[in-house]
Amino acid sequence: MIILVDAMGGDNAPDAVIKGAVKAVNEVESEIMLIGDKEVINSRVKDLFGKEKLEDLSPKFSIYHTTEIITMEDKPTDAIKHKKDSSMVVGFNLLKEGKGDVFISAGNSGALLTGATLLVGRIKGIDRPAMAPMLPAYKKRLMLIDAGANTNCKPINLVQFAQMATIYLKNTFGIEKPAIGLLNIGTEPTKGNELIRESYDILTAESERLGINFVGNVEGRDAFSGKIDAIVCDGFTGNVFLKTVEGLGKLVKRTLTESLKKNLLSTIACIPTLPGIKRFSKTMDYKEYGGALFLGVKKPVVKAHGSSDEKLFHYTIKQAEEFAKNKAVDMMIEQFSNIETYKNTEN
Repeated sequence: MIILVDAMGGDNAPDAVIKGAVKAVNEVESEIMLIGDKEVINSRVKDLFGKEKLEDLSPKFSIYHTTEIITMEDKPTDAIKHKKDSSMVVGFNLLKEGKGDVFISAGNSGALLTGATLLVGRIKGIDRPAMAPMLPAYKKRLMLIDAGANTNCKPINLVQFAQMATIYLKNTFGIEKPAIGLLNIGTEPTKGNELIRESYDILTAESERLGINFVGNVEGRDAFSGKIDAIVCDGFTGNVFLKTVEGLGKLVKRTLTESLKKNLLSTIACIPTLPGIKRFSKTMDYKEYGGALFLGVKKPVVKAHGSSDEKLFHYTIKQAEEFAKNKAVDMMIEQFSNIETYKNTEN
């Protein structure tokens, strides 16, 4: 198995990518191929680790040389069409050609969605792919779908997001009937904007036929209760929700650390509770959960945070191997061909 990694995408590339890959290489069974400018990558390897080239760090490493980079400022469609030797486009093509098993990038989200859709291709029956990160919840994990791929959605998209979440969670985590909620400003059926109200009505009427365990509207404060397995929303709302949660996690961690170190007495008093505090800190750290899965495309694609550091790349590489090993995409392709998907009846 080969994990393809865009070495040039993201705010902290290529250093964070290289460091994260070095941390992960002995913790995964797969080979890791970094895609990007070979001279730049090896130069950074020499500065960071004192080796002449990446392959000197592990025989499981390789580099696929490219000459272009898709920046955060590039227009997604133009970048995918015209920067054919960019690390992102080359990565997608290697994935499509079967020269890799999963592709990771922290680059331009719009370009990643465009490339995944145009170059790798959507699963038959899926109107739009979605970004689906995993978040911490009470005694379990919570899937958020969509987290930024589609800022403007139609009811068909939210209904299919619920279907994709159901299939993924059932086949990957063994949850027989994942509880799927619709993120809203209230639990009542009349709450929310037109998109949410229409989606609620469809999910209520069609969930049994579509194999979805729809539990209704869910307010943000109840999303992490442990009673919900996935929350569905449009990408604009989901991205705001995701970044708010990440920011809150940082605040809690920082405030707790400062409180415990405020004076000698509080520092001494916290010593017996340190194991519990460390477990809590690990649970709240979004970096432990890796990147966001792109569900709805024909091959495994993982979007790492644009600001990913080495720790997040480390965990994202491990997550990507699990994603590919579990054959989640193959299962989704098979099941979407065998089950009845919700189709757009507006046209």
